[in-house]
This record gives sequence, C-alpha cells and structure tokens, in this order.
Amino acid sequence: MEKRTARLTLLIDPDKKAMFEKLCLKEDVTPSQKVRLFIREYIETELGTDWKDEVFNK
Repeated sequence: MEKRTARLTLLIDPDKKAMFEKLCLKEDVTPSQKVRLFIREYIETELGTDWKDEVFNK
C-alpha cells in the first residue's frame, strides 16, 4: 500500500470538476483515487514500472 502523506492542490474549472465527479461516481471511485491512477499511469508511461527504484535509490 502506498503512503498517502503528500497533498496536491490544483485549480480546475467548476464545470469540469462537476463532470469529473459525475464520471468518477459512475465508475464507483473517488476523484482522489482517479487522480492517483492518472498520476501512476503517467509516471509508469514515462519511467516504466520500476520507477520506484529510480526514486528511492538516489
């Protein structure tokens, strides 16, 4: 399980936020879960699935 100790704050258009929340509800996930998934997929696309080795071995 990942540690959830860092906070990410972002500004988003209220209409996009409302639509994002509706879409998340349809998938039965929270907006936070979906954003974490987006971030994880982006990192793995850029660095591969062993990206943690690169971060933690510095």
